[in-house]
Amino acid sequence: MKIKDGKNYVLAGVLALAAMSGVSVSAAEKFNLSPDTSYRIHADKDEAAIKAISPSFKFVNEGKFTVAINPWDPPVATYATDAKTVVGTDPDLAQLLADSLGLKLELVPVAWEDWPLGVSSGKYDAVISNVTVTEERKEKFDFSTYRRDVLGFYVKADSKIASIKEPKDVAGLKVITGAGTNQEKIILEWDRENVAAGLKPIEVQYYDDRAAADLAIQSGRADVEFNPNATLAYSAAIKGGTKLVGTVSGGWPITAEIAVTTKKGSGLADALTIAINDLIKDGKYGEALKHWNLTSEAIDQSRTNPPGLPKSGS
Repeated sequence: MKIKDGKNYVLAGVLALAAMSGVSVSAAEKFNLSPDTSYRIHADKDEAAIKAISPSFKFVNEGKFTVAINPWDPPVATYATDAKTVVGTDPDLAQLLADSLGLKLELVPVAWEDWPLGVSSGKYDAVISNVTVTEERKEKFDFSTYRRDVLGFYVKADSKIASIKEPKDVAGLKVITGAGTNQEKIILEWDRENVAAGLKPIEVQYYDDRAAADLAIQSGRADVEFNPNATLAYSAAIKGGTKLVGTVSGGWPITAEIAVTTKKGSGLADALTIAINDLIKDGKYGEALKHWNLTSEAIDQSRTNPPGLPKSGS
């Protein structure tokens, strides 16, 4: 996944998303892209989670949960209209976790490339920024899962396509996806299986321009878009012109999960896992995801250091 950096670039993308869809910017405000974060759900102190913090762990800033975050795209994390405040589902989860630990949240916007060194060196307590659990990353970091890594199939709102669950469901369809991505690898493998089974081949389409991809779906030049679910779900909620008809793990055929990432052996991961599970139980976790139209990516249980995506070549 390509990460977008730069406040002005991200902010322009947020406003353009509404503009290119023919929807007023105010329509996007139901996702609270204003710098006013008073909408955020808060949690009570979680004594079980607090007790699970290792005595050896020291927070970077006393009384604060310092979290690195990369504002790359809505609804996961992006800059608000002031080009300064970070909003989205990951910041909202960070707030819930800070509350659970009895701490004040301090979000630190960082470039994607910078978070690993920042966490390893103790500059941040954690990173909450759409990080997928991998076996390679587990050598340096601990993980507390909080969302499924999901790719979504989206079609025009009035499309007759009702469900896509397996390779045969896309046989003969015109599918938009991203070049050089995991989703491209998956759809090409599905196409290979279909052709081997005597089914019609897929016509794969690539668009560098978001508006062009949207137009292709709405005009019928493409049947379905297969890309990261989070951004497509956000777009569907804002525009209303598309609908979700299926999801696939970003690590297909292996299940991939997104996780709060902490320094290996720092002693914070188990506490975060407990906090997430308690937030799942009391419903606040679900509320946070629902607010950003990401219910389809919810998990039933957080895990510390689950199996991750395998190393390349393994």
